[in-house]
Amino acid sequence: MRRAHLTPEHHAFRAEAKAFIAAEITPYYTRWEREGTVDRALWRKAGAAGLLGLDVSRTWGGRGLTDLRYHFLLGTELVRAGVAGVGIALHNDVVAPYLTALTDTAQRRRWLPGFCAGELLVAIAMSEPDCGSDLRAMRTTAVRDRSHYVLRGTKTFVSNGSHADLIVVAAVTDRARVPRGGGVSLFVVEGGTPGLRRGRPMRTLGSALTDVVEIGLDDVRVPADHLLGQEGHGLGQLTGNLARERLSIAVAAVAGAEAVFADTLERRAAARSGARHGGEDPQAARFVLAELATELEVARAYLDRCVLDQVEGVHTVASGAVAAAQAKWWTTDLQRRVVDRCLELLAADGPDQDSRAARACLDTRMMPIYGGTNEVMKELVGRSLGR
Repeated sequence: MRRAHLTPEHHAFRAEAKAFIAAEITPYYTRWEREGTVDRALWRKAGAAGLLGLDVSRTWGGRGLTDLRYHFLLGTELVRAGVAGVGIALHNDVVAPYLTALTDTAQRRRWLPGFCAGELLVAIAMSEPDCGSDLRAMRTTAVRDRSHYVLRGTKTFVSNGSHADLIVVAAVTDRARVPRGGGVSLFVVEGGTPGLRRGRPMRTLGSALTDVVEIGLDDVRVPADHLLGQEGHGLGQLTGNLARERLSIAVAAVAGAEAVFADTLERRAAARSGARHGGEDPQAARFVLAELATELEVARAYLDRCVLDQVEGVHTVASGAVAAAQAKWWTTDLQRRVVDRCLELLAADGPDQDSRAARACLDTRMMPIYGGTNEVMKELVGRSLGR
């Protein structure tokens, strides 16, 4: 985000986040990737540092920072440091809104202090095998049985799924209402609940730390007071919160693209000081760099505007969802383009697996898929235009 959009408080928070990342994440990140898991101690340290539950009320252990710029500054610094795989953005930006906006006082008392302290890890289970991005096609059901709901079904691509202590699960409670946008409800399933079955970590493109698994719900009995919000309103709740998730993805995409571009410039400068780029047309390379620099400036200005619109409450729920969809598909496509062009520019000096461009290849490929595919984003935008 541009400096003009940030206050001294924002700059102080950014410095705080950078210092924590440098001290508590970067030195251990390579080992965690090799082992495929993050030390649980990191979450407790992040909680003690006040980096979890940023917008949760101080009453429940959070910092009460409802300004989304704080969230996105933290996400940006994690990406720039190359350690976004630890999952803090998932904790703060994807799952937190469900536990703050949809919970009653008893639920907040039960879950939020542990959430903010890093004692309760969280996940969200929306996607299902064979359903893709179509939430209305989900098959997982929740049937009321006196004081409980009984959940049956399978969820896939559940990030943090192996270690999550709380999982927000979307399930159909009234099949007849689903085509009209109702009939889906959200539940909090606690980690030790009988019938909750977790598969082995899935081998996915990108960071080894995403801890993505498939989970089974085999007659899982969930207390009725674990229902989030009103029964049958889950699709609207998911749609509303997906806008924030998609804007968070756009923030990560721009930060990642900027980091790759900056690293490429440094590597080319170092190569030029030693020898000429073999067989490269210098003017053609300058043109590519000029195009990428311009596109990144445009993306940063556009993203700043989107973030400020969210902070200032410019959008309705519907227009905010469209704006987030636009930002998500355009910035993630740009990120892929930046990575591809930077790899081509670095190829003249021989492939280097340690370059940001090389390491970003797999992670970048997944960005247009996270949070709903970019084709779905374009469909949302197109429908808003009456097309």
